[in-house]
Amino acid sequence: MIVAIESASTDPSIALAQPDGQPIHVEGWSAMPRQAHELLSRLEAALRAAGGELADVSAIGIGTGPGSFTGLRVGMSLSKGLALALGVPLVGVPSLEAWLESEPQADAALTRAGAVDAYLLSRGETEPRIVVREELSHDAQLVAPVELAEAFGLEKSTPPRNAAAAVARAAASRLASDPTGDDLERLEPRYLRAPRGVPVAVGRSG
Repeated sequence: MIVAIESASTDPSIALAQPDGQPIHVEGWSAMPRQAHELLSRLEAALRAAGGELADVSAIGIGTGPGSFTGLRVGMSLSKGLALALGVPLVGVPSLEAWLESEPQADAALTRAGAVDAYLLSRGETEPRIVVREELSHDAQLVAPVELAEAFGLEKSTPPRNAAAAVARAAASRLASDPTGDDLERLEPRYLRAPRGVPVAVGRSG
């Protein structure tokens, strides 16, 4: 069983999936400001509901950002701890790519970068970019956290509450060709710039 976690925003999600990525359980929610702190309790509840336990977990998938500094750190720490304790591979998946994969109708994925700007990944592009609020098209269909959509006045948006299922599918695909996954010591959340109060940006995942 694959466990997947996506915590790059205030709309985190978790998923349980078969080794081929087929979903068993998917759950997303909105919560402020301690959204990522519910991850473990919700994951344990999901395992119980599915009739499974941690010993059944064969791999961990984790969204790597960019996005919420706290959410990403909590999700990454939990994922690494589980992978280490269970002796299973860990696979990092770019968060905004997973958001877009989980919502096929969306034109772009958007997550907060600061008070007036955001990380934007348009469908068909390979790298997210930083945009200010005024650059965003209000006609585009976006995947964006509820709090960001409200703050930026985005009416055509869907929260990324199914993103963990996409993380699980991406992890399954990766593990089919590379069963070792990522290096636990080197895998880190991805930031396009240093979070506020952090002098040097954390390195890219990989």
